Amino acid sequence: MILEDFTDGDAAGWSYVSDRVMGGVSDGGAAFMQEGDTTFARLAGEVSTANNGGFIQIRRQLTVPLPDTSSGLSLTARGNGERYYVHLRPANSRRPWQYYATSFEAAPEWETVSLNWSDFKPQGGLPATFDPSQIVSLGIVAYGADYTAELDVKRVEVISPSS
Repeated sequence: MILEDFTDGDAAGWSYVSDRVMGGVSDGGAAFMQEGDTTFARLAGEVSTANNGGFIQIRRQLTVPLPDTSSGLSLTARGNGERYYVHLRPANSRRPWQYYATSFEAAPEWETVSLNWSDFKPQGGLPATFDPSQIVSLGIVAYGADYTAELDVKRVEVISPSS
């Protein structure tokens, strides 16, 4: 099941958020781009841990539930060799710091990365495991260190048992 392939060429429900909402000083943005026949989202900027900050992200609400029989997500991405994160927010989260997270390194060339549900770890006091059908939003995040972020994502897909 394809969650996003950016073929519509616009934000399509994605929004940019940074640590500035809580007093941080990270600076960046999101752009929706095209190279030849490939459309993608770019998250880019300077991540700074100053002022208790340390993130920039693009995120979107999910419009359909993830299948409860699914086993994870795959992302087709490229970047500058830095570590990036995927944050999943369940319906029962009440605080901004409650989500499930895992990370991946973005290679300079397009690469598909598989992220199993078991790779996602709870943050902010959530239970150890989650029901995928209860996930309500997805964030792609540059987080936790001082660095220049440049991440392109051209596809986000749900991994099903038959994949």
